[in-house]
Amino acid sequence: MTSHEIDYRIYGEEMQYVEIELDPQEGVIAESGSFMMMDDGIKMDTIFGDGSQKDSGFLGKILGAGKRILTGESLFMTAFYNNLTGKRNVSFASPYPGKIIPIDLTEYGGKFICQKDAFLCAAKGVSVGIEFSKKLGRGLFGGEGFIMQKLEGDGMAFVHAGGTTAVKTLAPGETLRVDTGCIIGFTQGIDYDVEFIGGIKNSIFGGEGLFFAKLQGPGKVYVQSLPFSRLAGRVLASIPNGGKSKGEGSILGGIGNLLDGDNQF
Repeated sequence: MTSHEIDYRIYGEEMQYVEIELDPQEGVIAESGSFMMMDDGIKMDTIFGDGSQKDSGFLGKILGAGKRILTGESLFMTAFYNNLTGKRNVSFASPYPGKIIPIDLTEYGGKFICQKDAFLCAAKGVSVGIEFSKKLGRGLFGGEGFIMQKLEGDGMAFVHAGGTTAVKTLAPGETLRVDTGCIIGFTQGIDYDVEFIGGIKNSIFGGEGLFFAKLQGPGKVYVQSLPFSRLAGRVLASIPNGGKSKGEGSILGGIGNLLDGDNQF
């Protein structure tokens, strides 16, 4: 498998986007909806699956599309090609506040495992597949179910995460315990399972759920400080009945909006 060699630059701090520089005849694949902008001369093509060589042929394309259904993604991906003689740029944006993480698959033995919705874009030739859990506990209680995304190839891939990113390098046998929703991804040498948090008080009153992820080295683990599910939960919890404003904590409620100029009609 030979992926296209692409150059890139990441812009921004908390609302990032990545700009991919394409040489003539180079291409990049991306999730539907992640496109931001592109130079004139770039051709956009909607494809089944990820368009990698392993999904060549009609049956391969159908299987590739089926894999994307299992990971909760769209049937289609979008490919962008530079058909002109000069360099051209195409940019992709993260869907929520956080960081875009470049992953050089050649540094990780050609494979990286990540959350189902973490993938943003990659060099043409990178395969976006599925990784089934072989452990019942991980599948039932791991937060990501039996299926995670698997990025394979020898090119650059980009994943996005919420909040601030922490990268932990684990030595052989070294263990890291993480909230199941905070995992971005990990290298193929990591052993991933879930573990009961233990203790009646911790389980009932701790507010952190009943399980956390247990990751054992050797390898690298990428962790996010603000999973989108946590952010969405806080937003939903703050929505009052009927969709009316809470007044941002003011004891005056809606009247406070009249005083501070935040009027809604």
